[in-house]
This record gives sequence, C-alpha cells and structure tokens, in this order.
Amino acid sequence: MSSDRVISVRHLTKTYRVFDRPEDRIKQALTLGRLRYCRDITALRDVSLDIRKGETIGIIGRNGSGKSTLLQLICGILKPTSGAVTVNGRISALLELGAGFSPDFTGRENVYFQGALMGLTHEEMDRRFDAIAAFADIGEFMNQPVRTYSNGMFVRLAFFVNSNVDAEILVIDEALSVGDVYFVQKCMRLLQQFIERGGTVLFVSHDIGAVTHLCHRVYWLDHGKVAHSGSPKEVTERYLEGAYERDQGPSNVARVSRVSAGEADTQDFRQDAINATPYRNDIEIRPFPCSPVGFGKGGAIITLAALHDASGNRLSTVVGGEIVSLLIQGQSNMDIHLPLVGFLVKNGTGQTLFGDNTYVSYLDKPPKVLAHHRFEATFTFRMPTLPIGDYSVAVAVADGTTREHVQHHWIHDAVVLRSLSTSVATGLIGVPMHSIKLTAHNAISVPA
Repeated sequence: MSSDRVISVRHLTKTYRVFDRPEDRIKQALTLGRLRYCRDITALRDVSLDIRKGETIGIIGRNGSGKSTLLQLICGILKPTSGAVTVNGRISALLELGAGFSPDFTGRENVYFQGALMGLTHEEMDRRFDAIAAFADIGEFMNQPVRTYSNGMFVRLAFFVNSNVDAEILVIDEALSVGDVYFVQKCMRLLQQFIERGGTVLFVSHDIGAVTHLCHRVYWLDHGKVAHSGSPKEVTERYLEGAYERDQGPSNVARVSRVSAGEADTQDFRQDAINATPYRNDIEIRPFPCSPVGFGKGGAIITLAALHDASGNRLSTVVGGEIVSLLIQGQSNMDIHLPLVGFLVKNGTGQTLFGDNTYVSYLDKPPKVLAHHRFEATFTFRMPTLPIGDYSVAVAVADGTTREHVQHHWIHDAVVLRSLSTSVATGLIGVPMHSIKLTAHNAISVPA
C-alpha cells in the first residue's frame, strides 16, 4: 500500500445469513450446508475505495444502504464475506452507542479501559483524564455505571475519549446527531483541530451541510454499492436528485451536461427544454447563460434565472451591501395549485450560505398557475458581504408546502457570480455594518 494511503478497501462484500427460527441454525449445521434453512442478505457488495493520509472522507446514503457495515469492516469489528481491507495507522472509532464501553463499568473506568485498548498506559490516561471529564461535562455521573447514562451523556464521553487516544484515523458514525447544539459545536471544533493536525477522518452522517463543510471527498452508498463518488458538491447534488426521484419517481426534466457559457448552444438547450416534459410546450423558452443541470417532474419548468442591480442591469459580480433582485421566470405544463419558488446561494464547495422562497409571503393566498401559462418570482434583498471567490445560485419550483411538495424543476447552478471584494472579518458571509462603535465606560473613583 502506498505510504500516504492509510485505508485501502478492495472489492468488499458482506453477506449475512438470516435464520427465521433458532432451531434452523442447528439444522443448517447438521446438514453440512446441503439443505438451506436460511436466507442471505447482502449489506455491502463489491465496494472499493482508497483514503489517503490527512483526508476527511464522507459516507452518505439512506438508512440500510451499508454505511455502518462498511465502517465496522474497516475497524475490524466484522469480517468480510469477500474482499480485503488494509489499514495503515492507529484507528479510533465512535460507532453505535455502547460499542467498546462496558455498561457496568463507571465512566471513569471506561475511560481508562479504552485507553488501555489503544495501547496507552495508566499514567498517560491520568494526564488526559481532566480534559476528558471537562469535555464530557457529566459531573458526578463520571463515577456511575454508564448503563445509567442518557444517550447524550454517553456520546459526549465516548466522543472525547476516542478522539484523545493518539489515533491517526478517526471513524465517526452519526455520533454528532446526538446531543445539543453546544455539544455539536464542541465536537466540530475538536474535529477541526484533529484535521488540522493531519489526522484522517471517515465520517458518516445524514447532515449534508456538515459533510459538505468537512469533507474532501464523498462516497454515496445505495443498496450496498457505491452509487457515486467525487467532490462533496457533485455527490451531494446527485444524492439530492436521487432522494427526490426515489420519493416522486424519475425526473422528466432533461439532464443537460454542464458546459461553459461559450460552448453552450442556445437553440439546442431551448429544444431540450421543450422536449423534456410530457406536457404542451408552446410558450417561448428564454435560455440560460449556460446549459444548467437540473431535475424534477416537469409540471413546471424554470426558463430564466438572473441577478440584477437596482437599475435592472444583469449582474455577474457583487461586492456586498448592494440592493439586488433575483428574477426567476418559468412556464407551467399543468395546473400548479400551490406554486413554491425558491433559491439557495452556495459557495464554491456547494455549502449553502442563505436562501429563501415564496411560501411565507403567499401563505394566505398563493396564486394558482394555470397550465401553459408563465410565472415569475422576484426576490429583492441586500446582498451580504461574501469572501472573494465564486458562488452559484440554485433555483427551484415546486407544488405544495415547504414540508410536503412535488419538485417540478430544480437547477443547481442557474446563476454563477463572483465576489470581487470583501469586508468579511470571519465566517462564511458578512453583514454590511451601518456603523461600528466602541465606548469604554471606565469606573470613576469615589473619594472615601
């Protein structure tokens, strides 16, 4: 294995034998496999991946897609049915609740027990214990059996123990989904410090925002196979599309390959959009600056998305603080009873910065859009200050509410813009300040 490759997975398959009754297991053994009293369930099928030193890798997918099985195989908790896993480095894992902790041991005893399993001496754990106890913040429960802990208390203790045993590889399976916002923020800071020290992280989560923010690459598992892998932006966009198609059926909107504005053929895109849906399309389609990638049922399609300044001029650059308007136009191919139009502004890695939609503004009287008619939504706002760089705007039209709707057309990079200057002191976006004032009210000494 390459010196910088810390985890190598090759053609990994895991199949479980499931017996309906306990006695079937005995029958299977007595017949030496000639008769089958079980059925096979394959949780992971022919998965291969490589993780290099210092990378943070995300694993996403639906429940039951094989994510936890993959992590347990990498950690050596399970043995593969076929294939091989090679790990080069000390690995620490925070998997399902209870893994590695004895329920009858106290929190203190489990801390030292975990340290011993990782090869640390009692004296080394003595030096770390106060920091671990402070992070867990469970007070006197540290001296109580962990079976008396709540889920949040257990995870707080387990997370910090597993991240403080000099591991080179940290494996996390949905640990950050348990606990309050203060705990999550502490864990995120700890993860960032671990990553900055050159640690390798394998991170499973349903929190797409956290995956996009933390990870260098992402693997999407679906029914035990790698459905797609690549950059967080690319994979999470495909995962979003897959989630809608799983719930609503295949997309009827033509998937047009993303090309540069100079290569886009306006007439071809217009024809693709007209042919994309099974409904009547006799209204002129206004093209985008470049061919967008989108999905949806096609009951309504977006034909134009553009950002304008206060004078109506189209913008491709911003500086922050100016009043802008995002115009979204489209046409319906069927009656849209509760039209919902919205947008998301994302940075270069695909992380959502801000967005809005028409739902609240038209909650009492949403305007119905009849079939074969146009619709238009305009969002006017003061542009936040953005760090210098490239950004994109995703736009969408749906029928329904924010909680329950049919997604008719979603376009990932409908508008592309660049921030030319910034006053952001820290964070992902800045708020234009009207003024900043600092006043010191020093105490006046009073004579005795």
